[in-house]
Amino acid sequence: NTTLNYSKNSPLDTSNMFTQTDLTQTVDTTNAKKISLEDGKDVTIDAAGTYVITGTAKNSTVIVNASADAEVHLVFDNVSITNTNKPTVYAINAKNVYVTTTQNSTNNLKVTGEFTEDDGNDINAVIFAKTNITLNGLGTLNIDSSANGVASNSDLKITGGIYNVNTIKHGFKALNSIRVADGTFNINATKDGFHSENEDDLTTGYVYIDGGTFDINAVEGIEGTYVQINDGTIKIYATDDGINASEKATNYDVQIEINGGNLDITMAEGDTDALDANGTLTINGGYINITAQFAFDFDLTASLNGGTVIVNGTQVTSITNSMMEGVGGPGGFGGPQH
Repeated sequence: NTTLNYSKNSPLDTSNMFTQTDLTQTVDTTNAKKISLEDGKDVTIDAAGTYVITGTAKNSTVIVNASADAEVHLVFDNVSITNTNKPTVYAINAKNVYVTTTQNSTNNLKVTGEFTEDDGNDINAVIFAKTNITLNGLGTLNIDSSANGVASNSDLKITGGIYNVNTIKHGFKALNSIRVADGTFNINATKDGFHSENEDDLTTGYVYIDGGTFDINAVEGIEGTYVQINDGTIKIYATDDGINASEKATNYDVQIEINGGNLDITMAEGDTDALDANGTLTINGGYINITAQFAFDFDLTASLNGGTVIVNGTQVTSITNSMMEGVGGPGGFGGPQH
């Protein structure tokens, strides 16, 4: 199912979550231009079209710098790029850029050192886009980064493919929104698995998950201003917050909204929260299994309207700010406030 089911209070624009192009995991390469990578040579794409990229290279970047209305499809067919200080893919300008992995292909993208700025601006991700970017396809993309894995200054969509991501910072990061329809994700991140916020534009910072399989090991599993989960199998181990709605926007309530899916959240010991909303926490459906000292933390209100919620092996029927001093400790679930 790729139709997002927003609650009546949701402020999100549902008119253009995913296009048919996003959701189509293959692309017609009949008239595509073929590009073979070479060590030390960048590839610059300046026109709309489909480009099939193959080969192995060191210190090479695929650069997209096309017109503002261009649709650019990069088809990765067993690509391997290892760079020292620059992205392997750098989308500077286009309307939409697609990175599609071919069926059964294995693609390896890696940056090992400190990223060099571009005109004083950080471009510190293995795949970095200043514009909209969509990841899809039927292959595997392995990403290893000394900073972020995939980053967009606009919207980041992921609608298919397998992603194995190891990063020193965030796994997937976007200023406007991260929208996931499908895919398989294995993420080890020193910061967040998925992170969306833009302190310069207080109307952005959304994370939508409508499907996929996730195994996230990070400081925070998922963080955004408004986090909405409609479907998917999501396993999170986190050392700060499992899912966090952070107060970055001023024109609507900050919220975690869970409408469906199968979530398994395990928290490290200490002052950690499985579901932490600096605003409102709403659970309308799904199966949520939490193993944590502190299951819920919210600043405004919380409601459990449907679904199944298990905290440390016990099903709960309401949500309260919880301070549990260990499983079965004083007060148990819904004990002393914090």
